[in-house]
Formats: sequence, structure tokens, C-alpha cells
Amino acid sequence: MTAFRALALAALFLLAACSRSGSGNQTVHAPDYLVRGNGAEIKSLDPHYIDGIWEANVVGEALVGLTADAADGTPIPGAAISWETSPDGKTWTFHMRDHMWSDGQPVTAEDFVFAWRRILEPARGAPYSYYLWLIKNARDISSGKLPTSALGVTAKNDKTLVVELEHPAPYMLQYLLHQAVFPVPRHAVLAKGDDWAKPQNYVANGPYIPTEWVPNDHVTLVKNPKFYDAANVRLQTIIYKPTSDSLAALKAIRSGELDTQNIIPAAEIDWMRTHIARALQIRTYLGVNYLVPNFQRKPFQDIRLRLAIALVLDREALANRIIKLGELPAYHFVPPDTANYPGGAELTFKSLGYDARLAKARKLMTEMGYGPNNHFLTTYDTTTTPDAKRGAAALQAMLRRIYIDATISNTDTQLFYKKLQQGQFDLTTSAWIGDFDDAGTFLDLLRSASGNNYGGYKNPKYDALLDRANQTVDLKARGELLKQAEQVALDDIAVIPSRFLVTQDIVEPYVKGWVPNVRDFNRSRWLWIDPHAKPERGN
Repeated sequence: MTAFRALALAALFLLAACSRSGSGNQTVHAPDYLVRGNGAEIKSLDPHYIDGIWEANVVGEALVGLTADAADGTPIPGAAISWETSPDGKTWTFHMRDHMWSDGQPVTAEDFVFAWRRILEPARGAPYSYYLWLIKNARDISSGKLPTSALGVTAKNDKTLVVELEHPAPYMLQYLLHQAVFPVPRHAVLAKGDDWAKPQNYVANGPYIPTEWVPNDHVTLVKNPKFYDAANVRLQTIIYKPTSDSLAALKAIRSGELDTQNIIPAAEIDWMRTHIARALQIRTYLGVNYLVPNFQRKPFQDIRLRLAIALVLDREALANRIIKLGELPAYHFVPPDTANYPGGAELTFKSLGYDARLAKARKLMTEMGYGPNNHFLTTYDTTTTPDAKRGAAALQAMLRRIYIDATISNTDTQLFYKKLQQGQFDLTTSAWIGDFDDAGTFLDLLRSASGNNYGGYKNPKYDALLDRANQTVDLKARGELLKQAEQVALDDIAVIPSRFLVTQDIVEPYVKGWVPNVRDFNRSRWLWIDPHAKPERGN
């Protein structure tokens, strides 16, 4: 960092601390920048190396795909200004908007071809390469069976992109909002390699350009004057701060150091509802929390162990007495009211009372040779967040009821997900937020070859049902096949659903333009600060 930039940043944070406060005594002003608490440290600014929501938040400020997030999270024209699809729904033609990268080079259809081939290169190990399996030949490319040139995406000319799909996708416009199908600047990547994504080299086609990344402290983005809609972008500077300690983040909100925060400390929910209710954004979310047993480790291959854990998990206690955010206990995997999905699959023991479940779980453990004098010893992996620790302690107590002693292992978020991807756990927790509003984005997680199938679950019948659903044009018939697949996974105890999530945002009332939505994406291009809004007071 140059001395000039260091001084400028110090001045900026001084301004943030002294001039804008949600619970102090100052008047809100300095309306041209926003400081956002973002849950965790990012791994990269390159869309091909990220897989966390907190990373998508940052990269989504800098890059815009064929479609873009509206203020309410729905798809609108982005890099593409219009499109049409073939009668069978398998070929899409996109007409590119006349716009440019932040260095003045034009954005072309070839940038998308280059990006989509790049993420599928087997040697790259992109965690979201499987996301492109919707595109013709993508799966065989990612497994090394075909060259990247075989991908079903063609730049007919600089302004026309033709995309061939493996099967119809009624969710296509939402699908294109994901960072895995963002463009990358071909000219910059060819010149710099992976270093193109360092702030000093970054080239963006979105509303903001990353200019600084201080690991474990902040990422700074400034307005991109060459963005096609720059005239309607009000905020000049966005600062993202990693805030894995949600209790500390709440204090930062109260002192005026943050303007928004995700996630909230559930332990303080009663205080927050009393003192900062107007700032809370707790709404329906397209997400599920669940436990993951490692099928690669004995004895988790034994369905009796997995079922016993699923039985003893007291979902109602977790949702209503420990987390207390209004989440629903989960007895299935796909969230309620997911688009184009009938629902109806569920764990078979849902109607049993908890005492009956506990008795059944103990019987299963006894059959496996465990009991009061012979406990099963295992580990439970989770993150270091305050709520993760509280949930882990509660689960640990539940497991003791069925003769399981679980040692809790807490790891910071970035390393935690690396452990999951490498299968370095016995039992762990995870959560999934839908990439788009469709059951497939959840059920695809449990495919045999999915990059986010952390537990290594494999069932050919399950995979075959998903394949049949993908080839089914009729939405009702497709939904029924997906429901059958979900029931297969639930009967196998492929994962153990716990709670259906809600959004967890604190948004100071002077932050305007925030529209709650089930995807919980609120891009900064739509936000602004009201310098005249009276700050809410805290105690």
C-alpha cells in the first residue's frame, strides 16, 4: 500500500467512525461510501476460485454476467441486453450490450466463451466447475474426457453469444446471476495469468473496481466510471469487512463502524428486537442448514448411525430455544415454496414424538454395539462464530443421549470449508443457499460428482432420477421426479436437515434502497445513504 493510499484509507475510516453512527450522537453524513460487514474473509477476487456467499457479495460488485441482480434480486439484462431461446429450450442466443471493461477494452461474447472454458479446465480445480454442467459437454470437459473447445458456447460475433444446453432450464435467467458464469477479461487474464485478479491489476465490467485488499481487514471497491449504468450508481466507495465474530460486528454497528452486517449474533436477538428492531432484516431465505456425515469414514457408512443422529437431533429446540430467529425446523432438504417444486418428501420419523425418536436412536446404537458403558467417539467440525459454537454445544449434549461423545473442532470459516472439500471430518455442519430458485440447486449438491457433496454420498438411483428430471420439459413431471430423488436421499440419510434459514442482516435505517429478497443479494449499485436520516439510538 502506498503512503498516500494508507493515509486516504485512514481518513476514510476516521470519517466512518466519527461521522456516521447508528447508535451514537453524531449526525449522519458522508453519503458517498458504505461499510459492509461481510461474515468471513474472502479467498479470492477471481470468480473461478470462490464458493462462499461472502465472496459472491464482493465479486458481484465488480463483475456482471449476462443477467444482473435487480434491487429485489430478480434477473434483469446485464452484459446481455436481450435474448431468445429455441422452441425446445436448449439453445439460447444472447445479444451483448455495448459496454466496456474498466480499462476501456470492449466486453465481447468471446470474454464469456473464454471464462466458461477456463473454469472447466480440470487442472484449475474450480470449486464451482460443476455449475456449468448445464452447458453442452461441460461435464465431460471438467472430467478431462473432452477439450474445453468442445463446450457448447460460441461467439457468433463480438456481440452475439450462442449457448447450447444439455437440457431445458426454466430457471436460466436466474442461473446466469451466479459468479461461476460471470465473464473474465480475456485480454487481462492472457497478460497477467491468475494475477489479473489482484487489486492492482483488476479489470471489471461491473459498477465497482476492487482497489485494495488487506487480508482479514477489508476490501475496498471504488465506483467504475466506465460501468454502463454508472450514472445511476450513487455510492462512490464500498468497503467490505470480514466479520466472522458477529458479536463484535454488532458492537461495530452500534459504534458506527459498520452500516450493514451479515450475519447477526443470535444470542443477542432479544436485545436487538428491543433496541434496533428497525435495522433488522430477518426474512424468508432460500437456504437450509444441515449436518453432513462423512461416508468415507467408518462407521458413518452404516445407515443405523446416520439415522440415530438424525433422530436425536432436536430441531425444535435448536430453532426455538437456541437460535430464536424464527427459522423452521427442517425435516426435508429443499426449502418450502421453492419454485416449480411440489414438495412432500420428508424424513420418515417426522410424526414421531421426541421421546419415541430418542428410544429408537438408542436402540440403533445398541445394535451397533454401543451403550452406556461403550460410547462412540467422534469429532464434530464447525466454524468459530459465536452461534456455531452455541449450536455445537447443544448438538454435543444431544449426541450424549445416544452414547456418542463428540469432540468439537472449531476452525475459521475459510479453513473450515477447505476441510469440508477435502473430506477431513467425521461429522460436520453446512448450509446451502440456493444459487437460483429451483429445487435442482439443492438436490444437485448430493450428486456423486458434485464439488460440494462434502460427505461423498453416492447412489446411482438418485443420480438417475436427477438426470431424468433434467431431460423432462414438463415442469410438473420434472418436479415429481425431483421429489422422488429428494425422498431417496432422505431415506438414505445422505445429509441430516436441521433448519430452514432466514436472512440475517442488520441494515441501518439511513441505508436506502435495500429490498429484502429470498436470495438475500442487495448489490451496492442500488443503495444510497440518506444524510438527513436520524440515526437510531442504541443502549
